[in-house]
Amino acid sequence: MSDTPSWVAFGERSAYLPEADALVVADLHVGRDAASDVALPLGERDDLLARLRGALGEFAPSTVVVAGDLLHVHGSVPEGAEATVDELRAAVREAGADLRVVRGNHDAMLDAVGVDAEDAVELGDGTAVCHGHEDPPVDADRYVVGHEHPAVEIEGTRHPCFLHGPNQYEGADVLFLPAFTRLASGTLVNGLRRDESLSSMLADPTGFRPVVVSDGEPLAFPALGDLRGLL
Repeated sequence: MSDTPSWVAFGERSAYLPEADALVVADLHVGRDAASDVALPLGERDDLLARLRGALGEFAPSTVVVAGDLLHVHGSVPEGAEATVDELRAAVREAGADLRVVRGNHDAMLDAVGVDAEDAVELGDGTAVCHGHEDPPVDADRYVVGHEHPAVEIEGTRHPCFLHGPNQYEGADVLFLPAFTRLASGTLVNGLRRDESLSSMLADPTGFRPVVVSDGEPLAFPALGDLRGLL
């Protein structure tokens, strides 16, 4: 197993950037519960809040950045979504942090839940946070993005994972985050080949390394190009 990058600390579906004192999460997809076909609620609000509070307690950031797809909206804001967003916002505020939200491809109705969004958030350590569904609108030393929902299958079990690509986008590092919601199954990266990904920033996946957090510890695997047929 290879080492993880020194500029980021890996949490449970979250990333903390010490030099920027920023916690980054992606793809909360608030409203996915209400939009599902199951008869009983899936506990989306309580689960998101509990895990966000856990990450806030672990890292105590001054800034929290949502890297796109805060909402899961198709036509109208699902019932209960605004209340969930309000509680998430309150949790960040109670932790003494500022919340910044990047606009994702599912975020067309953020105004309806009172959220101001940006195309990218530039942090003081040279990192730009964007969603990843389009090419980044700013130049940066590194990019932290969502959108892809990466997951890796190990011995028949699927695990949400990060994907770290050193020097993979115009000489800059790229870090893809797993979806923060647990209602998304994830995009399997085993055997992922050129131009099969959702994001143009992952057009050539061979140089990206999966990072799985297990029992609070990050496990960094070799690059995808070297893993084919091994997992």
